[in-house]
Amino acid sequence: MDGILNVVKPSGMTSFDVVYRVRRLTGERRVGHAGTLDPMATGVLPMGLGQGVRVMQFMENTTKLYRAVVRLGVTTDTDDAEGRVLAERPVPDVTRASLEAALERFRGRIEQVPPNYSALKRGGTPLYKMARAGKEVDVEARTVTVLRLDLLDVAPPLLTLEVECGKGTYIRALARDLGEVLGCGAHLQALERRRVGAFVLEDGVSLDDLETARREGRVEELLEPVDAVLTQMVAAILGDEKARAVRNGQSIAFPADGTEQCRAYSWEGELVAILRLKGQLWQPYKVFAS
Repeated sequence: MDGILNVVKPSGMTSFDVVYRVRRLTGERRVGHAGTLDPMATGVLPMGLGQGVRVMQFMENTTKLYRAVVRLGVTTDTDDAEGRVLAERPVPDVTRASLEAALERFRGRIEQVPPNYSALKRGGTPLYKMARAGKEVDVEARTVTVLRLDLLDVAPPLLTLEVECGKGTYIRALARDLGEVLGCGAHLQALERRRVGAFVLEDGVSLDDLETARREGRVEELLEPVDAVLTQMVAAILGDEKARAVRNGQSIAFPADGTEQCRAYSWEGELVAILRLKGQLWQPYKVFAS
């Protein structure tokens, strides 16, 4: 079973819990996801099945869209609602204008310190394990990109934001930092991921949908093709001889047209491989079984 499943993750499950459930419901052992969601979070969690696992890495640099609820006045050790409360402070009188002024510093390329409770590793150990063990670790700031940050609703102490961002952006950290700018502290109350690359929430498949499809024997109808992840990549059509050469691991030649990576298809429209340019030749990087 090869393809991409646009799963809608429910709250209360880890991303690995969802992988386990998808394996059980589909019978496919090779399952991998793109972009971990915290247990509290809901929304789009694309999963590769079979050969789809091999293209998950190409989703790493795609943009993501989130709907976030921020709670002002309360800080937690995890920067979200699942953590231990560290402090409570009065929430100042905020207006839409004052909030927009505060949000402006979080738009574009910004420096962000990831949460202590995160899967980032220090010396091979995830930060969340070190935090749970009571170890204090200085986490370095990283440059991330916030393409869009919209204030949707103001109902103090709750704010609703919509965030479109690039790789490595932590919405928990954004909520925490916004609270510091406002002088009252804050944490992430709820989070819904609405889009990952081309995969949107409205087209997603719930685990209940998947269970129903399993009973009715139509799980494969829910899958997107493997190359649904590769739509931003230039496509090349290969003749029979070159397609055969690529499948045998051989490099081939054709004009580069300004790109160094492409997806290659047979005349019949079958995905043959992902190719990378080295010198004057295209080398097979990932070859897909016929």
